[in-house]
Amino acid sequence: MTVAKVTEITSTSDKGFDEAIRRGIQRASKTLKNVTGAWVADQEVSIRDGKITSYRVRLRVTFVLEA
Repeated sequence: MTVAKVTEITSTSDKGFDEAIRRGIQRASKTLKNVTGAWVADQEVSIRDGKITSYRVRLRVTFVLEA
């Protein structure tokens, strides 16, 4: 029987949502073992003087617990 857990993380980038997602997955994979998937729960941008300054994603990361 496999048991998995889901944790939520937030990641940011000044280049775009794709990079924020990649950074979040890379960082989660350093700490969590057996990462098997993730989904984007939310996306946000920060704006200053009418321009986007950063992209933020909230990810729900799934990982399988060891027996």
